[in-house]
Amino acid sequence: MRRERAELKDHLKSGRVSLKDLLTQAETNETVGKMKVLAALEALPGTGKVKARRLMEQVGISETRRLQGLGAKQREALLEAAERS
Repeated sequence: MRRERAELKDHLKSGRVSLKDLLTQAETNETVGKMKVLAALEALPGTGKVKARRLMEQVGISETRRLQGLGAKQREALLEAAERS
């Protein structure tokens, strides 16, 4: 599972997988769903630890939240915030 999540982060960094695709996969794939939102955001190109935390704070998502636990409104708000930054 750790290896799969590491590969997903790698795909995010390289741009082969988008955040929207990752959120869609989280609904059905348990490995993706158990990934922390903070880790996924930090893996995005151009997003570091500070920017990822700031995005989560703007949207109102706890730092310990996992992708699977996000609600529909939180997903939409997170995608919008990520696109703006």
